[in-house]
Amino acid sequence: MQQDNMTKPGMRIEALFLLSIALFVAVITVVYWFESYENSGTVMLLAASLLGLVPGTYYYWWSRRMLGRPEDLDQPEPAKKEVVIGAFPNGSIWPFVFAMGCASIALGLVFGLWLLALGVIVVISATAGFTAESRRGGSV
Repeated sequence: MQQDNMTKPGMRIEALFLLSIALFVAVITVVYWFESYENSGTVMLLAASLLGLVPGTYYYWWSRRMLGRPEDLDQPEPAKKEVVIGAFPNGSIWPFVFAMGCASIALGLVFGLWLLALGVIVVISATAGFTAESRRGGSV
């Protein structure tokens, strides 16, 4: 019984959700165009509908080719044994340091090259620290 349910396509609900958003925004785009005849807003709404259409069609394409996931089952059964879902990284300071370096680079473009150089140094050190931490598996 469970084997029959596992052959059902997976990722169908995500595809339908994104495609329905794309359809809704496309309808709004047509209504907006005929009400305002304004080009920039129409193009932005059209781009917003593509934000739902592109991943939605990709998910729908994959949903036709993959086996169902446990969360796609109509009548899920409790797990027979404990399963390892995945390994999750520990908390790290390096993404924050990287973001501060990027902010310093952006401010350096406005206020001066000395701040830009400082930001580049911080970004390079954050990248090296995050890489070293991910390879060792602990805090650096």
